[in-house]
Amino acid sequence: MGELIKVGMADWKLCLGDNSVTTLGLGSCVGVALRDPISGVGGLAHVMLPDSNETNNNSNRAKFADTAIADMIAEMVKKGANKSRLVAKLAGGAQMFSFNSSKSDMMRVGERNVAACEKKLKEYGIRILAKDTGDNYGRTVVFFPASGDYIIRSVGKPEKTI
Repeated sequence: MGELIKVGMADWKLCLGDNSVTTLGLGSCVGVALRDPISGVGGLAHVMLPDSNETNNNSNRAKFADTAIADMIAEMVKKGANKSRLVAKLAGGAQMFSFNSSKSDMMRVGERNVAACEKKLKEYGIRILAKDTGDNYGRTVVFFPASGDYIIRSVGKPEKTI
């Protein structure tokens, strides 16, 4: 077993070999796991918001789907990944609270985060192999780039691997 690298909220990290990456407490946030199956370069982003252009306070590029994914891909390529081989898995994007105005776009952060991640990955031509998104519960995830296993843990639910 390699090192378990922790990814904070609005953060992303890369890893190689037997190492893995984890992030805790994905509610409406999305855990975007990327890997190049040949080079073994992988990474995990903890995306909080869909679009860096929707706010003036956008200096933390890891916070947003559009910039976090772009930056992570660029760094993966520097570490030896090939963009054309990258594949993705997604987890999170829950609707954690119910509001009377649940049809409001501002209240559907989880759904918007998932859509923004999918859109950005599509722009790069990155195939999404699996996802565990939506619903109304949080997730903690561990991603193993060497195998591609993405383990999802939720309170009161069985552990699953996608």
